Amino acid sequence: MDTEIELEPAVRRIVALANRVERTDRDVPWPRRRQDAAGTSRRLRRLVMPNGPAMASEVDEQVEVHGGRIHVRVYRPGPGRLPVHLFLHGGGWCVGTLDERDPRCRQIAAGADCVVVSVDYRLAPENAFPAAPEDCYRALEWVVAEAGRLDVDPTRLSVSGESAGGNLAAVLAMMARDRGGPRLAHQWLDVPATDMTMSLPSVASTPPGYLLHRDDMVEYRAAYVLAEQDWRHPYASPLLAEDHSELPPAWITTCGADPLRDDGRAYAEALEAAGVPVTHRHLAGHVHPSFAFTRIASAAAHEGDAIAALRRALHP
Repeated sequence: MDTEIELEPAVRRIVALANRVERTDRDVPWPRRRQDAAGTSRRLRRLVMPNGPAMASEVDEQVEVHGGRIHVRVYRPGPGRLPVHLFLHGGGWCVGTLDERDPRCRQIAAGADCVVVSVDYRLAPENAFPAAPEDCYRALEWVVAEAGRLDVDPTRLSVSGESAGGNLAAVLAMMARDRGGPRLAHQWLDVPATDMTMSLPSVASTPPGYLLHRDDMVEYRAAYVLAEQDWRHPYASPLLAEDHSELPPAWITTCGADPLRDDGRAYAEALEAAGVPVTHRHLAGHVHPSFAFTRIASAAAHEGDAIAALRRALHP
């Protein structure tokens, strides 16, 4: 029997509103589903987060990747040779756009005094694993190669992501270590998916009605990781990697009414066991995406703390 999870009142009201929005039928093709998801996000965004501070510039660029091109959006808060932060949006590796997280990227850029590069990695199922992590790694290499033109400091780099983007941020840090790539000073993982086997307790124990459910996760996984044997690949399931040492210091966010809460907790524990400095913040009265709903006081306070930690990492 499902057990109701206590939410903060403001979170509960937003969840009730979101649950009244008609969901796209699962039989609808993914391009249509992406359009519908983007429309829903636009309607809800003004209710849950402010637009963010004005930037000195916001410029879209193209990055060559294996088999195509991706877009990145570069947010510059002011002049000077600033550190740079890669941001990876969420959406189950299947949906999500740069536009949806404009406000967060602006807030991060201004608060951490850094250039933010938001990556529009290619989406599944048209571009299944490992396309997304490879796109993100290529974006990281592009930032370093273009550092002079972008007027950024390639020795001060960091990464963050939400949900599927949190998965990709953790994987990107691992890829950079494994490949002798650019050194990252910080990884910020919000409600990350870290175990594609979906075997941790919260995946099954979190009831429906909290904006992410196990059924959604199964569908996203089926679209993203086409071969079951790849579920345990470390670049799909960073929790299952044999070695978590020598990864960048981490800030990890988990939420109480979230089937991925144990993914984040377990990853924090794995990093700590390997000697990696970790700050794990748990928002008990929140659902999977509501850590970013910064019109809610607790989410705004958490965001401020996370940005302050990023600023310290990039401006030691």
